[in-house]
Amino acid sequence: MLNNWNIRFWEYDYFAPNWLWLLIAIPVVLFIIYSVEQKRNGDIKYSRSIHEQKSIGSTGIKRFREVMLLLYGIIAVLLILAIAKPYHWNQDDGFDNDFKDGIDIILAMDVSMSMMARDFDPNRLEASKKVAKEFVNGRNGDRIGLVVYAGEAYTSCPATLDYNILKEQIDNINGDRIEGGTAIGTGLGTAVTRLRNDSITSKVIILLTDGSNNSGDISPLDAAELAKAKNIRVYTIGVGRNGIAPSPVITPFGVQFQNQVVEIDEVTLMKIASITDGEYFRATDTESLQSIYKEIEKLEKRKMDFQHFKSEPPSNPQGFLNWAFVLSILTWGVNYLVFRHND
Repeated sequence: MLNNWNIRFWEYDYFAPNWLWLLIAIPVVLFIIYSVEQKRNGDIKYSRSIHEQKSIGSTGIKRFREVMLLLYGIIAVLLILAIAKPYHWNQDDGFDNDFKDGIDIILAMDVSMSMMARDFDPNRLEASKKVAKEFVNGRNGDRIGLVVYAGEAYTSCPATLDYNILKEQIDNINGDRIEGGTAIGTGLGTAVTRLRNDSITSKVIILLTDGSNNSGDISPLDAAELAKAKNIRVYTIGVGRNGIAPSPVITPFGVQFQNQVVEIDEVTLMKIASITDGEYFRATDTESLQSIYKEIEKLEKRKMDFQHFKSEPPSNPQGFLNWAFVLSILTWGVNYLVFRHND
């Protein structure tokens, strides 16, 4: 990895910065060693004059020994920087900034009769299914499941990495074989039970509805408290234009479409989001629904960044240790080859 050779020390922060005070001692120690080298008596005695001794000496060897002394100093600097436990907020290896592993997402979709309203093209349900599949296509490595609810709820697809099966299930959902009504609490509660307890990084529910809770054994706010207890974040989406919309109505002559007032219990949806540290969104057309899913993705990424960095990245002294090792081998080899003594 490239980061395993990065020694640009100014790009790092340090968990144990007090060790960096030792850097001040390095030039002092090098100066003392250099001074001792300059004053040290030679191993061989000459009877000639100092001028003659200098004429047969080699300045190259002297400069070479000075370079070697500098290399010792650099090795010491690298080791001190490694001991100070350097870490990098933006390193690519050590932790994953994409957060692709460990995220569980459950899509809880309302399929009640009102979802057939035609203020979306062709209707709310089909538009929601289309955008949900686009959202799934944009994920990578996350387990995603699907819960369907109206007057009751069921799991259409457990959290899975097999997105093709998930999208098939999204295509197949409708309200034909489910009890009528809108049980938001039941739908949310079912979604909560489908999230795995070992998903410690992030657990998310995206709850979509176009109405208000009018059936079910559990209230939406009780279900929200259950989600909060399990550290599940819930993003709620209210689907439907403001004002009136052509909505299906059961008549003696079958299902007919009549203009009905759009009634979404936004207060409850906002409370669900607030209790679970999520957010509430209102979608009035397909384009705004697409934007909402993108915004949820951005919000979740920022929350994941915060959660991850709050626990601090791991120290990564590898680059400094690698270069210290290379320079140590180099200096040892030079000393052995150039300055070795023949007994």
